[in-house]
Amino acid sequence: MINKINFTKAIIDTLPEPEPKKRDIYHDTKTPGLQLRVTGVKTFFVNRRIKSGDPERITLGRYPEMTIEQARRKTMEVLHDIAEGKNPAEIKRGEKAELTFGNLFNEYLERHSKPNKRTWREDESKYKTYLERPLGKKKLSTIDRRDIALIHSGITKDGHDITANRVLALTSSIFGWGISAGLWELNPAIGIKRNKEKSRDRFIQGDELPRFFEAVAKEENEAIRDYVLISLLTGARRANVLAMRWQDINFERAEWRIEETKNGTPQTVALSPEAVEILLNRKPSDNEVFVFPGSGKAGHLMEPKKGWKRILERAGIDNLRIHDLRRTLGSWQAKTGASLAIIGKSLNHKNQNTTAIYARLDLDPVRDSVNKATSAMMQAAGLKDGADVMQLKKKRHFHE
Repeated sequence: MINKINFTKAIIDTLPEPEPKKRDIYHDTKTPGLQLRVTGVKTFFVNRRIKSGDPERITLGRYPEMTIEQARRKTMEVLHDIAEGKNPAEIKRGEKAELTFGNLFNEYLERHSKPNKRTWREDESKYKTYLERPLGKKKLSTIDRRDIALIHSGITKDGHDITANRVLALTSSIFGWGISAGLWELNPAIGIKRNKEKSRDRFIQGDELPRFFEAVAKEENEAIRDYVLISLLTGARRANVLAMRWQDINFERAEWRIEETKNGTPQTVALSPEAVEILLNRKPSDNEVFVFPGSGKAGHLMEPKKGWKRILERAGIDNLRIHDLRRTLGSWQAKTGASLAIIGKSLNHKNQNTTAIYARLDLDPVRDSVNKATSAMMQAAGLKDGADVMQLKKKRHFHE
């Protein structure tokens, strides 16, 4: 028996519950093809035979989330598609199977970023901060250049020009990898104009050094204080200093071996006498793994921004980033007569034009350059030697 009724809210709301494990089907008398399935829930659908001869049931939506009028309009669209030879059921199945941007990012993270990039956590952080909310649940076919341009311009308007460019680059990389992996066909991030980036040349000037060293000496968190000094005196990258391990330090040769750096190559860092003194004063009696231990999962200090902010505020210095400490050493090496090749080797710059030169350099001229630069910084700071600052030992604090 076919149950035919005029679909109205009053009638549908009062339809009886079917017997357990059974369902009732009702046909709308106003819109041919529209049906309502009643089980524990009420669902609109269209049941039609396609040109291939096979019957297809196209689910429209649940009542009352989908209203009767919406169901009737959707039914007419489905019938129109069938009349044109399309199969709405296949289209719907394809849409359901299509990846979302969140799906694509997860594939990118697990299959490309984690295996190949030491900075994969930065990709994950950028996605969660800037891309997950606006794009995560969107089907790839619904994302166009305008969506991505709005994200880029929004980050830019918040005053983060460079971050906006990095997020745009990540988005393009995700789509580009998806194309190469056969998961998608288009990259809507291509063609969006990036913000102009000025080459940053900030480093600690001679007249700032006395205030800087004084502010560092007053820092109560010993881990933060020593981290900042080692960052300055080695010129090593932020992540490498944070993850510095005792087993990689050779005090006899005054060297620190970094097995893998950002550019994928190992690096041997020459340690100045001042840097060695700081490390010797930090060296624990127990079997500590990291030079700058922390309480998090990584086991080492992760985020020194709060301590860095305290130091800058005490020193009265603006617009200085932790990465500028790396540039500071290179700048003072240049001031004391070091060649670009020696500066490049001490900072582990990867430059094709100077790779051959680097390969012929041993550590002695690099060490001489680092020591000269360190001495010049100490003199500019009004310190006779590193002991004036380095030997300030206070109770250790591992908070930030």
